[in-house]
Amino acid sequence: MNIKSASSSIPLPAANLPTAKAVTKNAKAARDFEALLLTPVLDALQKTFGGDEDAKTTGASDYHALGTQSLAQSIAASGGIGIAKLILSHLEPAPLEPASLEPPKVSDVK
Repeated sequence: MNIKSASSSIPLPAANLPTAKAVTKNAKAARDFEALLLTPVLDALQKTFGGDEDAKTTGASDYHALGTQSLAQSIAASGGIGIAKLILSHLEPAPLEPASLEPPKVSDVK
């Protein structure tokens, strides 16, 4: 009779590993959030350094807003200032260490 060790034959459950679709969705959400944070910063910079020559032109503020939003999205898509990367690092599951699979010792519990 051939008996295998129970611990080697029972696979450990995948700790809710994210799918490729979920990772892609999270990455897009993180980039979009970074773009939302960058938009008011870029808007303030544009107003400070851009001047107000076009302010009286009809629709100029709409075009400025679209341009600022597009610039913020482009900056975020190309890596941004690191906010999206920081968010994604907090969304990734922490790897399990072999020590964490063992039950706590009585002396460790307070």
